[in-house]
Amino acid sequence: MIAQFSMVPVGAGTSLSEKIACIADIIDKSGLDYRLTAMGTIVEGSWEEVMSLLKLCRDEVMKSCDRVYITVAIDERKDKSGRITGKTDAVENRLGRQLKK
Repeated sequence: MIAQFSMVPVGAGTSLSEKIACIADIIDKSGLDYRLTAMGTIVEGSWEEVMSLLKLCRDEVMKSCDRVYITVAIDERKDKSGRITGKTDAVENRLGRQLKK
């Protein structure tokens, strides 16, 4: 499955890069395939792996704030893996060219 998520520590001020860096470190060390974007992170793994990762990230944020706003979108498919790149590759193949990444 792939999941796109974002976590916003409420009350942490206008610059969130310090908090996001802590979360990104956890994601990077998880061993799961992921893409960090300007508006969230896409990660691929089993249900258990992804949910465990989300909990680790949430727990880290909650160490330094009293509230976190989390959004999650999940696309689960039994018959395919490698979908982070596969989905964009399929669109690029239809266009006949690479898109900006």
